[in-house]
Amino acid sequence: MGRISIVSAGILVWICCAFLPAFSSEPAVGKLLPPQECAEGWVIEEQPVLYTKDNLFDYINGEAEIYFPYGFESLATARYVSTKNPAVSLVMDVYKMGSLTEAFGIYANYRRSDDDSVKAGADAVLSSSQMLMYQDRYYARLQASGAPEIERDVFLACGQALSIKLPRNMEQPKELDVFKIAALTPKSERYIAQSVLGYVFLPRGFMADATVNGEPAQIFMVTTDTENEARAVFNQYRAHLKESGKEAQVLDLSGGALLTAIDPLYSGVAVQQTGRYVIGVVRLKNRPAAKPLLEELVSRLRP
Repeated sequence: MGRISIVSAGILVWICCAFLPAFSSEPAVGKLLPPQECAEGWVIEEQPVLYTKDNLFDYINGEAEIYFPYGFESLATARYVSTKNPAVSLVMDVYKMGSLTEAFGIYANYRRSDDDSVKAGADAVLSSSQMLMYQDRYYARLQASGAPEIERDVFLACGQALSIKLPRNMEQPKELDVFKIAALTPKSERYIAQSVLGYVFLPRGFMADATVNGEPAQIFMVTTDTENEARAVFNQYRAHLKESGKEAQVLDLSGGALLTAIDPLYSGVAVQQTGRYVIGVVRLKNRPAAKPLLEELVSRLRP
């Protein structure tokens, strides 16, 4: 019996190890940075410096709290110096976030619509002074130091050198497929880890800018785990409008409900609950104009 127990225990340990999350096999974030140079003639100055939740404030005081809702785990940063001009360097910051979606959320928070899109990671943008990218659950910022700008090719080479070291997952959050519509303002999609529209009763979700009948508006999608949760979120928003003195018009639909109202902060709104999602269009000047847009968004939702 003792021998059987030992064998059984060994099998149990093997099973547990075999089914550990894939993240457990990932190297420490500091080992993901190019160890010698990130581009020809751009060599690492010192070993990467590591930061955790406990001391992230020491590196980005005033910004650290932005990262925590997105599952921040650790940061590795290193400086790569130009051998041609040692006064000029490139700082590479690599943040390990909670998930691919949360890495996208931080990336989208800093991305600007006038940045150039470039091919690196799952998505990347480039300006004269910095390059931003994300890949798998990692967000990276490459920034010029000692000069107002660095050659485009240097940023691209360093970004691609980093990409090779990261997990080879080039996917984007699947929820972004919903926003692939003609009305979308390019590079405006973003993921909000909590309190969409600034309302605590609207949990995590996605937002983007759009044009509706030639007028600017915003679209959002709140994601929940069940249809009942989505219905509760919808009802909380309806109750909030009523408490604000803004009675909503509600229409019951098959599998959900639609409300239109004047939100005290967002002007005209049209919000629909369907399945486990709550989607909406806000800042509308013409509320009926939202109907075809909502229909298009709903048609793109995943079950």
